[in-house]
Amino acid sequence: MLRILDVGQAQELITRKTIRLAEAEKTVAPILEDVRRRGDEALFEYARKFDQLTAHDVRVRAPEFAAASARVTREFTAAMETAAANIREYAQLQLPRESWVTLSDGRCLGQIVRPLESMGAYIPAGRYPLPSTLLMTVIPAQVAGVRTICVASPHPSVEILAAARFLNIDKVFRMGGAQAIAALAFGTATVPRVDRIVGPGNIYVSAAKKLLAGEVGIDFVAGPTEIVIIAEEGDARHIAADMLAQAEHDTEASAILLTTSRQLAELVALEVTRQLETLSTSSVACQAIRKNSAVIVVASMQAAAEISNRLAPEHLALHDRDLLPLIQHAGSIFIGPSSPEAAGDYASGPNHVLPTSGAARIRGGLSTADFVKVISVQELTPQGLAKLAPAITTLARAEGLEAHARSVEVRLG
Repeated sequence: MLRILDVGQAQELITRKTIRLAEAEKTVAPILEDVRRRGDEALFEYARKFDQLTAHDVRVRAPEFAAASARVTREFTAAMETAAANIREYAQLQLPRESWVTLSDGRCLGQIVRPLESMGAYIPAGRYPLPSTLLMTVIPAQVAGVRTICVASPHPSVEILAAARFLNIDKVFRMGGAQAIAALAFGTATVPRVDRIVGPGNIYVSAAKKLLAGEVGIDFVAGPTEIVIIAEEGDARHIAADMLAQAEHDTEASAILLTTSRQLAELVALEVTRQLETLSTSSVACQAIRKNSAVIVVASMQAAAEISNRLAPEHLALHDRDLLPLIQHAGSIFIGPSSPEAAGDYASGPNHVLPTSGAARIRGGLSTADFVKVISVQELTPQGLAKLAPAITTLARAEGLEAHARSVEVRLG
């Protein structure tokens, strides 16, 4: 079932597929405009139509949070506490810092850091409700100091609501799809307008975020999840398990192993087939393995790194740390046989909201820095301005901006 290919046979797999959003954009554009114009009235109509909303409004009320917290197991609460502590610890490491430097030529330069005022987290709740995504999107915003935090989820599970209460989030809305993105971007009588929307979603969510980027900040336009594993040797059981962990997300998910070892390739392919026999999510994973996944046999580890950089994968597993200097593009990197991608999905600390479909060429995963503004600050002494004056006035006049030059000269007497 899992194909074993030489590089020459794998060009279709290693040529980055573009996210096809054009049709989805045509579908969601009228929804966005309708919510912009009619607010809650349109939002409630779409929530009833697409999300099967039966309540009178979309806001989750306090008794529901308390009931959810009472229903989850002690094991879930303990797991959530462990994961949240590690996510918060890592998010604090990522927070940009204020800094200042006073230079001898009369310039005092620095930067101040200010949080966004509001954010919205989109939490999927379809085939797999994802309380872990709530932790990953909300905690960095809290560390950054964002005051208004909203959560949109079409069918929030008990675990999602318990996680929201654990994080003291009370603005949770039963809404999904393009209508949820529109409500967060524009604001309605019920839903606050936010500065940035983050979190994964289906193609309609991605299309809505793309169309509204600029009116509201977004993280990135996400496609199907993916992993690339580079291993010259290793335990075939572990590698197969990591590939299936990715494949079970979605029928469009992708899992690729790059190796120089034909023997390892064959062992992993056999192991994938064996593990699928007892996997409860095999109906999804089988399709992802068959359509979008493979073992690609390469001539060298350097060639494997080059292919990986072409793909710019969301997740990259390196079984050999020495390959790290060769890696230019990846959303998140997992080093060594004891660092499965699932650890990053839940509890090790780094964020699991990551760029897909090649977007790792231009940015990494969601971080605390996504929820702050780094603002430059400068203060010049009279002597410092005098030293800079010739450069300023010459450049200003070269551009034809006479008033710029005069604004300096008037201060020099």
